[in-house]
Amino acid sequence: MQNGFIKVAAAVPRLHVADCHYNIEQMQDLMVRADSLGVEIVCFPELGLTGYTCQDLFAQQTLLEESEAALLRLMEFSRNVDVISIVGLPVVYNGMLFNCGAVLRHGKVWGFVPKTFLPNYKEFYEKRWFTPAPTLPTDAMVQFCGQNIPLSSHLVFTYAGVKFGIELCEDLWAVTPPSAALSVAGAEIIFNLSASNELVGKATYLRRLVETQSARCLAGYVYSGSGWGESSQDLVFAGRAYIAENGHLLAEGNRFEMDNQLTVSEIDVERLRVERRLNTSFADSRRLQSDFKTITIEIDENELTTTANERFTLTRSVDPLPFVPTGNALDERCEEILFMQSNGLARRIEHIGCKTVVVGISGGLDSTLALLVCVHAFDRLGLDRRGIVGITMPGYGTTGRTYRNAIDLMKSLGITIREINIVDACEVHFRDLGHDSKVHDVTFENGQARERTQILMDAANQMGGIVVGTGDLSELALGWATYNGDHMSMYGVNGSVPKTLVRFIVNHVAMTAADEFSRKTILDIIDTPISPELIPAEEGDQIAQKTEDLVGPYELHDFFLYYVLRFGFKPSKIFYLACHAFSGADKRVKTYERDTIKHWLTTFYRRFFNQQFKRSCLPDGPKVGSCSLSPRGDWRMPTDAVSKAWLDECEKL
Repeated sequence: MQNGFIKVAAAVPRLHVADCHYNIEQMQDLMVRADSLGVEIVCFPELGLTGYTCQDLFAQQTLLEESEAALLRLMEFSRNVDVISIVGLPVVYNGMLFNCGAVLRHGKVWGFVPKTFLPNYKEFYEKRWFTPAPTLPTDAMVQFCGQNIPLSSHLVFTYAGVKFGIELCEDLWAVTPPSAALSVAGAEIIFNLSASNELVGKATYLRRLVETQSARCLAGYVYSGSGWGESSQDLVFAGRAYIAENGHLLAEGNRFEMDNQLTVSEIDVERLRVERRLNTSFADSRRLQSDFKTITIEIDENELTTTANERFTLTRSVDPLPFVPTGNALDERCEEILFMQSNGLARRIEHIGCKTVVVGISGGLDSTLALLVCVHAFDRLGLDRRGIVGITMPGYGTTGRTYRNAIDLMKSLGITIREINIVDACEVHFRDLGHDSKVHDVTFENGQARERTQILMDAANQMGGIVVGTGDLSELALGWATYNGDHMSMYGVNGSVPKTLVRFIVNHVAMTAADEFSRKTILDIIDTPISPELIPAEEGDQIAQKTEDLVGPYELHDFFLYYVLRFGFKPSKIFYLACHAFSGADKRVKTYERDTIKHWLTTFYRRFFNQQFKRSCLPDGPKVGSCSLSPRGDWRMPTDAVSKAWLDECEKL
């Protein structure tokens, strides 16, 4: 395991029914292939040594002896590879036959897990041959291949610090799957050996079942189903293979493959552990299932022939834009967030009984989104848009482009427009302070931001309305806001929307709900560099102060923010993920060198800790996603917390 990831595989071999020798040859081929790819645990289909469709041949002593001999040969072969193999076979115990999964590694069988739920309906007749697991005593042992081996559905295996459990086929379909109890007992990954036949629509349903169970268990789930060669008489087996993690499908095999197939991915065990720590109902479930007694099997890992670091490569994709889905899901998310924002604002307006909102319009992305939310809320409430008062406040750094866009947008949306130039007021203020307005320092910048906020607040008082804030989640994380300036409002609609998503929501409104003139203005706003425009423009009326040149690329910072807030990962883990995500494979984002990522990650942590005082007194605002910095909800952090441990780790990257 490296950086919390463990590489797993679902293997679907060709097989011949009742030909154990042929079947283990195919398994050996896949074990070698898995080992060469650095796989640490590989799962094979149900009854893979014999074939699932042997029917009454399971009553033949010859088949049972062949199966045991095949397992012995496979066990010996396992000495040559480092991978843990989970294979299916029939096991006899006290005159009863059990459908089991066997765990092999380095010449040893570590345990047998019998199937709990035996289907005996429609095309399934398993109770004709097998006995269900609950018949067994919890601590049953069986002599097999010269070893005394635990035989129980309560086994939880531990390897390299990772715990995993096993269930078989129908167990997943049951109302109370064994995987639920195994997960509560500590299993972080569930392996399912299956032989479910193919039917029209069944694959889609099963995929959702695997995803859902992995989410319900807060676990990884690896499913391997029988394929080519198993089909006989009336049934067809397509060889389904799925690897899921907490509700998300990581990898999927190809159905109806005729050759041996190996589906590989990495499960982020650290991520699952975070989910379980944060989910208080997980601990409650453990208390309620205290009568489920588990047997823990520790698999020896001292015989590794190569180190994990040398063998490990990350093959699963890491999304560089974790807040931004793709395809139709992006439009759905943008629409949903817009409704959530406007719902929150509409309820606030209705509650306080006002019909006026005041928004500072700069011609930038954030104020555009806030204005669009106000329009959406007013339209849904049936209020006159003229109750939305957009105030544009040109200052020292305002360019003609942003000014024109601010005015044009307000005109096209039919709201009330007010223009208040702040330069004269700021000159008086700086003179009173004894500050030279030609010195463009923090006083010069923040003085403008606070002057604008004062205007908005007083104008709201004047008109009996409220100030709608425009600041977004990314700015709050970095502290890129003036304390008691743009940091403050009476209701902040963008407070939990990250910068990388703001652009897409604004674009979504432009393309789906705006008239032609508004759309043209909004698209130009999207193309405008992000800037607070507090420093005088450069020659040619060009924006002089570009935010991302100062604090870093928002696509990097939003990536860091997601993994800091959502999972609490260490800087080294986030750095590892970022290097993978921004390596150039995803053309939606830029490629960043490792040194660049390290620089901005260090900047992120320094600013994130130093700027907590601004987040401790945020205005109300709707939570729209899994990450929020509201001190009344998701994030409670001491203002004086020391960042040394995080920055020290960044330095060592």
